[in-house]
Amino acid sequence: MIHRTFPLGRIAGIRLGAHWSVLVTVGLFTWVLGSYLTGTAATAVVWITAVIGAIAFCAALLAHELAHSIVARRSGIRVDVIVLWLLGGVSELGEEPRDARTDLRIASAGPLTSLGIAAVAFLAGLASAAVDPDGPITAVLVWLALMNTILGLFNLLPGAPLDGGRVLRAVIWRRTGDRLRAATSAARSGQFLGTVLLMIGIAELVLFGHLGGLWLMLLGWFLQSAAHAELTVAGLRHRLGDSRVRDVMTSHPIAIPAALPVAALLRSDATASGHRVFPVIDASGHPVAVVAWSDLAAVTEPARATTTVGDAARALPAVALAREEELVSDVASRVVLRPNLDAVAVVDADARLIGLITSTDLVLACDRSALGLPARPRPVQPPLREGPQPRHVTSAPIPYETAGDPP
Repeated sequence: MIHRTFPLGRIAGIRLGAHWSVLVTVGLFTWVLGSYLTGTAATAVVWITAVIGAIAFCAALLAHELAHSIVARRSGIRVDVIVLWLLGGVSELGEEPRDARTDLRIASAGPLTSLGIAAVAFLAGLASAAVDPDGPITAVLVWLALMNTILGLFNLLPGAPLDGGRVLRAVIWRRTGDRLRAATSAARSGQFLGTVLLMIGIAELVLFGHLGGLWLMLLGWFLQSAAHAELTVAGLRHRLGDSRVRDVMTSHPIAIPAALPVAALLRSDATASGHRVFPVIDASGHPVAVVAWSDLAAVTEPARATTTVGDAARALPAVALAREEELVSDVASRVVLRPNLDAVAVVDADARLIGLITSTDLVLACDRSALGLPARPRPVQPPLREGPQPRHVTSAPIPYETAGDPP
């Protein structure tokens, strides 16, 4: 999902964040609203009102996503965070809805909230018009009513990842009982919708010279990309089936203390493990980062004695933490694992590290599941043969307690 966010606090226990690109959205809407309000009051009042109106619309976007998240939590689904960004907002759910009815309730909550806000803003605008029909406050309330109506109706378009695509998925899922077919149909509809918006944006830019076409092009590109990702995830869910994290993870992985100097790590037994990615833990055994050999190679040799692994590692996002009873498909749908760079840390009830999943583990699980085999191969005792046998050297797993310098 969207990372590098700054926190906005919590509402109803749900963590809120914003990507830096949301500032572009606030600036754009301030400019649009300021132009719309020109002539309704003094210049300073117009632009102050425009800023307040733009922030109010971002608050309405947040309310839209909160509606999704609150309904999801009431349905027993974990909500990791809500993030505002350039094209609106996104609710990062820890898992997918378990049935079509829950899917429908979560999907419809956002647009209904936006339409409700539009109705309230319109009624407030009527009340304001009775006092100051040509004033900036009346104009802002009417603008908010219009924008929230557009937001609600646009999100009801039948294509994933829009809310209307989720509604379409829920309806097909409930009628057919086939979740894969429902998700595939919604994703393909989203790809078509993205293409249409992209073409309209190009036509608006080329034929009429409207810069608004760039916004439609960006939105169309985003829908196409997101719909393609959803199509990929749908196939992934089909291949992985009911495999759980415990079936795929590497138990008791080699973990590196964050305070360990890079030079000490390079002298430790971890270098003989053959692993390319390692979880990094704090003093309590909680995973806080992930480090690959390429991260360590970026540290110059003179600095390795004073640079800790925690300094060289990359922070582990919340979506890259999993519990062993989770479906592998749920984990794979919320995080992208780059080969030899990223990993998912599996934790217990106390948030201590108990396992690790890499991209190699996921690929192996998909390939084996497609062949009807268990997600992880079981150890097989080789048959006994007469005569000289090839020598196999096997090193015992190194628990994270001994991943530092040898005594």
